[in-house]
Amino acid sequence: MPRAGLTPERIIAEAALVADEVGLERLTLAAVAQRCGVSLPGLYKHIDNLEAVRRELAVLSVGELATVLADATAGLSGRDALRAICTAYREYARTHPGRYTAGIVAPATGDNAYIHTATRAYQVLTSALRGYHLSDTDLIHAVRMVRTLCHGIVTLESAGGFGLPESVDETFERLQDALHTEFRAMAH
Repeated sequence: MPRAGLTPERIIAEAALVADEVGLERLTLAAVAQRCGVSLPGLYKHIDNLEAVRRELAVLSVGELATVLADATAGLSGRDALRAICTAYREYARTHPGRYTAGIVAPATGDNAYIHTATRAYQVLTSALRGYHLSDTDLIHAVRMVRTLCHGIVTLESAGGFGLPESVDETFERLQDALHTEFRAMAH
């Protein structure tokens, strides 16, 4: 009989906390079971395997990030929206490193729940970037460029990849300025 209060949703919430604490690559079902206060066999009454947990973490992460970005960009456009996207994205990835890492992989073909969540995130980004008046094709490139900028900064920061004395925050702002300039040029 399943333990009272233990649900797949609670397991994923606890797995997200573990992933954020130890990193996605060191996430184990044993650690999640311990956090939930159950045995590993008890956990398997609610989930299939570690791969399924990672997939659920990806959906959770992308959904959370979409909400964070939507909140950050509400009522903004152009340069202000771009700055809000980049700032909120970076903060989410810093605050939730394990679950963020789970969400960087594109959904598999046929994974409708993940595709739906990823589509929502894409729509939030494209809505925020509409002020640049980009074509649909250029919006795809713009979203990729924003993700690449934010992911690159976050990944290098978390790995200790910036050892030179100048401010990484200033570098991040300059990169955003470069994207702003490029997006304006793409529109003409």
